[in-house]
Formats: sequence, structure tokens, C-alpha cells
Amino acid sequence: MQKIVLSQPELTDGMAVSRLVASCPPLDTNSGYCNFLQCGHFLSTSVAAKLDDELVGFISGYLVPERPDTLFIWQVAVSTSVRGQGLASDMLQHILDRTDCKGVHYIETTITQDNLASWSLFESFASKLSAEMNSKVWLKEQEHFEGEHASESLVRIGPFNNQPVNHAVQVMEIFKEMESEVQSYARSFPRVFNRAKGEFMWDEFGNRYLDFLAGAGTLNYGHNNDLFKQALLDYISEDGITHGLDMHTKAKGEFLQTFNDKILKPRGMEYVMQFTGPTGTNAVEAAMKIARNVTGQQNIVTFTNGFHGVSLGALAATGNSHHRNAAGVSLSGVHRMPFDGYLGDNIDTTEYLDKVLSDSSSGINSPAAVLVETVQGEGGINAASIEWLRNLQTVCRKHKILMIVDDIQAGCGRTGDFFSFEEAGIEPDIITLSKSLGGYGLPMAVVLMKPELDQWKPGEHNGTFRGNNLAFVAAKAAIDHYWSDNKFANDVKRKGRYITERLTDIVKQYGTGNFTIKGRGLFQGINCVSGELAGKITKAAFAKGVIIETSGADDHIVKFFCPLTISDDNLRKGIDIVESAIAEVCAKVDDIPATVAYFKAS
Repeated sequence: MQKIVLSQPELTDGMAVSRLVASCPPLDTNSGYCNFLQCGHFLSTSVAAKLDDELVGFISGYLVPERPDTLFIWQVAVSTSVRGQGLASDMLQHILDRTDCKGVHYIETTITQDNLASWSLFESFASKLSAEMNSKVWLKEQEHFEGEHASESLVRIGPFNNQPVNHAVQVMEIFKEMESEVQSYARSFPRVFNRAKGEFMWDEFGNRYLDFLAGAGTLNYGHNNDLFKQALLDYISEDGITHGLDMHTKAKGEFLQTFNDKILKPRGMEYVMQFTGPTGTNAVEAAMKIARNVTGQQNIVTFTNGFHGVSLGALAATGNSHHRNAAGVSLSGVHRMPFDGYLGDNIDTTEYLDKVLSDSSSGINSPAAVLVETVQGEGGINAASIEWLRNLQTVCRKHKILMIVDDIQAGCGRTGDFFSFEEAGIEPDIITLSKSLGGYGLPMAVVLMKPELDQWKPGEHNGTFRGNNLAFVAAKAAIDHYWSDNKFANDVKRKGRYITERLTDIVKQYGTGNFTIKGRGLFQGINCVSGELAGKITKAAFAKGVIIETSGADDHIVKFFCPLTISDDNLRKGIDIVESAIAEVCAKVDDIPATVAYFKAS
């Protein structure tokens, strides 16, 4: 059988359904809007079959309100180009396998006497289910249709044992058997996903989910972005270099030129780029080594709640005890300082940093660099203020310390500008980038350093997969399309303002003054104070069709992290669903915990 993808229909499939039905006599075409209604309102009990994005099959049904154990099938249509392959039977089974249909034990439909294909389909499907099939004339030609339409027989199959949940468990067995217990996101979203597009993901049963996780920041431009896909397909079809170590390749050269022309030069920035191993932690390790080698100092100043990776050097700079405790060895080489707001709203912690660096008896040796995130993603969506970032740079310059900005999660447009620190007007000595830099979700990480800091000896820091040319191709396409002017950045900022407005309203309505909003741009969250409460909210949201995670030391932040390319309509729908989940969870909670104020102004 050809590779046909089965999934829930979308409203935009309505016209394709009309055309397919019209090509399949003796089916009724009805009114055109009926097809859109079926695609828009019966998602969990309808299925669309597509071959190379062309609709070749469609089944629409609904659960009978007064008999929820019965699935009524309105319409079955299969293109002549794929008939005889069992597609209709596969589509029926696909609907039954869905979670929403786990309580179904009967199938009903109506068939005219001359529709032999439908009789054959349902007879064979009844046999497959080992269930009885009964029929009787239900709507009579003369009595109900005044002779203008053949009589319709009501066909009923069942009862049968429908256990889609057990099937799902069977599918999941290989992960339980073979995959390490270290898996994390799979526990929050226990499905087998097999397709994704834009801001959507689909599981193997065709259930569709809005993705507010976005690959933890690797999918700023959405899943399978067509602009990048075509560039990659063209490159692969021409047998372009895939793996190039650090050799010069055409793809790398074009990426470097594009990055310099459209990202660095328009911002008045001059940096040398180092390609490290493929993940963010590789870039952080390299950045810390650069700072230590250039300055001759060993320690790096890092901040409370910071997260920089889980390889040993980056892990030492990370604050989270859950990750640090897994190291198995002592972690050293850092001085931990309080991030902006850690000591309360009225204390500028850069003044504390300045004090300890100025005091020879503070116990803090002269560090090589300061390593900071402008918005701490895993640490709880803690956004440093513009003033704090500027003051931090001033302190670094005063004490001749290098400033490293970890822009791995906050960069590539997540806060609106390409770099998250642009609004502050600061000029880091070193910048780390990864995640969405590769455009298509392809692994790629780099370090940007001031030219005078590039004092590496050849091969002194390397990595086998530092030359992912497919990532270079997609990264160039992303910059060309989204960063050639300010249009995309302005649109991200507009969406960010909308999220702020919505979250403000949600907090006022359901947070009883205890919830707070965190972050900026399309990097925001709701502080629920309690990790248990936040977990219940994200679980309820997932049940309603939104993939959204928690963050923070106690997983107490509900993190809104959708692709930057999300449509306004789907952004609204996703927040609506999360708001509904919050309302549902909060209605069952007697007391919503309040934030503990450790530091109060006198």
C-alpha cells in the first residue's frame, strides 16, 4: 500500500472533501458548508487520508449523544486512485483507535441498496470485529424522500470489544523495554507522535495537538517549515556535503556570509564564529574555556537559577540541584551570585557583585567571566531587567571581566529581537547560540567571540559533529526569510504583547492575586507557586489538545513557548485551552498558595 497519512481533518480540507465526495457517486454532495462542518466540528470522530498532501480518503462520523457507545458514520469517500487497498477499513479502525472512541461498542450507518461498495466495506469490517451486522429499511423512498432518493437502510454492527487504550500500551512497550529511565518529556506527554506541521503535532491515532513546547526552543519557526524543507531537499538531491567536520564547504560559507550580512553588520557587531559540537552545552563549555584561557583566571561568575547544560563544565554553572546531583562528582570553577530579583524587587544584585569584586577579603577570586541568561528558561522564566543587564555590563567592564551571554534558549527571536539582549544595548564579549539557529530543528551550536579573544590553537577545542551542513542550509534559509528586515521581529513582539494581555487577565481571574506573570516576548509563563498545581494544569491542557510544559526549580511555572510563526488564531486557541485547564484545576483547589516573600522592604 502507498504511504498514506491518516489524521484528523482540518477546516481547510472542506473544499477537498467536497471534490472527493462529488467524484464518488452515488454519494450525496449535500450543501458545500456541510463538508466544512464535518472538518471543523467532528475532529475526534472523522479522519482524512492524504497522499502527498492530496486528500484521497475521508470518513466523517459522530458519537450519538443519547447512545455514546455508538459511532454513527455519516460518509465514506475514497478516491478511485487508491481503491482496492483497504483504505476505508483502515480509516474506520483509525477512528476506533482514538481515545475519544474507547467506549464505542457499536457502529451505525445508512446505506442505499445499490451502494455495493459500502455494503462490502461494512460486512467485511463486521467480520474483522467478530461482530454481528444487522440492517433494516429506515428511511423509505416514497415516504421520506417523495421518490427522489432511494431508500436508506440502517446498518448496525456490534457489540464488539474496542480497546484502543490497550493497543496504545502495546505500541509503547518498545520504549518501556529499550529506553532509559532518564526520559523526561515522554512522561508528561505519553503518546507516540508521528507527524508535525507548523504549530501542530499528531499522534499515531490522528489526534492533533497545539505545540506550546516547540522542541524546548529548537522550533522557533515551527515544524517542517516549507521554506527550509525545500532548501534542504534541493541540497540533498544535489548530493551536497552533509558532514564536513570543520572543513570549508559551500553551505558553511553561505551561512557565514548571510549571518554576517543580515545579523551582525546591521547591528554594528563584529564577532568571530566558532562551530562547536551540536548542542548548547557544547557552546557553553567552549565559551568558558575561551574566557579562562584568555584571562588566565579559572572561576566563572554564574547566577542563581541559571541553566547552561548538563556536561560537567556547563553543569557546574547550572543552579538546579536535580541536575547537579546527577554529576556524581564535585562541581567547581564557579562563583554563584544572585540573579536579578533574587533578593527582592528593591535590591540591585549587580551592586552586590561589584562589592565582592572590589573587596579583597570577600573570598571571591578575580573571575574570568560572568555567564548570564537574559531570560532564565529552565530556571523559571526569570527575565532580567534592562537596567540590571546594563549595570552588569558596567561591573564587568570596571573589573575587566569578560561578559558571556548564553542566548541559546532566549535567542533567535524568542524575545522579539534576534538577540535577547538587543533592547538593553549591551555588547557581550562572548555569545552562545544553539537550539533554533539550525532553523529546521537540526542540531547546531556556535560561539560568537570578539576577534581579539580568538586565541585558540588549531584543534584545541573540537567536536566530530561541528560541521552539520544541513543545519547551515536551513539556518541560512531562516535568516534570509525572517531576518532580512524588521517585519518578523515586530510580529513576534506584537504576539508577545497579546500573550501578556491574556496572561494578565487569566492571573486576575483565576490566580486570586497569588499567580504572577513571568518573562517577555514569546517567552512567558505563569508562576503557580506550587509545582503540583502547575503539573495538574499542564496535564489538563494536554488532555484538551495542548502540549505545554512546566519549568522552574519546583516545576511551578506553566511555560508558554509556542513557535514564533504560530497564527493569531491558533495562539488564541492555545491560550483559551490553557485558560480552560486553569479554571478546571483551580475550581477543585480550596487554597491557591501564595509566593513566599523572603526579602521585604523596610
